[in-house]
Amino acid sequence: MPKILVPTSLQQFVGGNDEINVGGTTVKEALDQLLERYPDLKKHLYNDKGELRHFVNIYKGADDTRALQGLETPVTDTDELSIVPSIAGGVGVEMARINPNALLPEERVEAVSFSNEEILRYSRHLILPEVGLEGQKRLKAAKVLLIGAGGLGSPLALYLAAAGIGTIGLVDFDAVDLTNLQRQVIHGTNDVGRSKLESAKETILDINPHVEVIGFEERFTSQNALEIARDFDIIIDGTDNFPTRYLTNDVCALLGKPNVYGSIFRFEGQASVFWAGHGPCYRCLFPEPPPPGLVPSCAEGGVLGVLPGIVGCIQAIEAIKLILGIGNPLIGRLLTFNALKVQFRELRLRRDPACPLCGENPTIHELIDYEEFCGIRGEEAPPPQLDAIEEITVRELKRRMDSGEKLTIIDVREPHEYAIARIPGTRLIPLGQIEERANELDPNQEIILHCRSGKRSAEALLKLKAKGFKNLKNLKGGILAWSEEIDPSVPKY
Repeated sequence: MPKILVPTSLQQFVGGNDEINVGGTTVKEALDQLLERYPDLKKHLYNDKGELRHFVNIYKGADDTRALQGLETPVTDTDELSIVPSIAGGVGVEMARINPNALLPEERVEAVSFSNEEILRYSRHLILPEVGLEGQKRLKAAKVLLIGAGGLGSPLALYLAAAGIGTIGLVDFDAVDLTNLQRQVIHGTNDVGRSKLESAKETILDINPHVEVIGFEERFTSQNALEIARDFDIIIDGTDNFPTRYLTNDVCALLGKPNVYGSIFRFEGQASVFWAGHGPCYRCLFPEPPPPGLVPSCAEGGVLGVLPGIVGCIQAIEAIKLILGIGNPLIGRLLTFNALKVQFRELRLRRDPACPLCGENPTIHELIDYEEFCGIRGEEAPPPQLDAIEEITVRELKRRMDSGEKLTIIDVREPHEYAIARIPGTRLIPLGQIEERANELDPNQEIILHCRSGKRSAEALLKLKAKGFKNLKNLKGGILAWSEEIDPSVPKY
């Protein structure tokens, strides 16, 4: 029987399974059997017209050279189908076909010199024939821009600095938060509340004082992106949202620079190198982003703390290979990593001739409004039909609880979240079960729903409203607001 491999981001819709045996002789028949068994998965794979979504790729076989272009592709009993969504031709390019001087002007490399201290510092590189003194000069001459100083940016900055990259640009406008420290290893406990840019720069210079750090403490936007990126040789995508991801891709394509891509979610990661003119770009793989809110953020879905270390190190390796002109870069290849299985899979990518950015007849010649193109992601996404949702504040809820009023308060988070923190007197019905367990609720009673921040409970409210419930309220700000305004002893997460 054909087997379908399900990524972490979709396993919640298939009972937590990561691989499922199905029947069928074509990809469509195999997917139909999967969706018949798990109907909640359908909206994540197909649009309203019944077409496979453009941010979902289906691959046949672990080492197939292409994503499937038709659902009628035949499958056999021994085939494996991989669902590869965004958490967003040809074969791999031989490095010999890419002129390493296309990245760095030779005069800049020749102008590099080293002190005796630097020679000793980089000695383990210098004795590698593939690096040597000339290669180390290229590393010092290189200018690499990191978009983000968070989960992926942390290992990237640490290892690129240690390797001797001469100029590291950092774009980040955020402050260090306690929740960052589980994975963002460039920051420490004493940095909580500080600018991420200042914290990262201090750590980088402590690792290697010979590195020049150029900071951009601002959002990476359509208005400033070209100007920021113009003077760097390589752009590395360490972003955590789709608007900035598409913006980074488009900037690289318009400027002719390589985009070293990485993404993470829960226990899985992806990495590739998108370089228009040498291979596909990010839009070739994912022509359009998921609808707002469909793909959860790390704050909502979680991420294993060491995972960005692995993916970020792969990105750092790719950047160094490009600078040195050695090995085979991940151009035209998508590397996926499953931490639970310690399993790497390589999927071949094709340049899309119809790509609006790097295709044969491009229609994108300048940066666009990426918030409008992608919408807002994750917990920041406004729920649909927002005007139909009535909210209640945590202070009003506390006043009513203190008055002795009998209330029905439903917590729609997951059981593992409920175990971390809860509001007294609440009842747990996870969002994924709210429709099938609606009969447990009295439609004549007022029902107050809450989650972590208010997004999932708003979705639950709309689901109940569609079933005829009328007296519904959403707790504004969720349990985070309860912790901040009512009971600080309730942990935040």
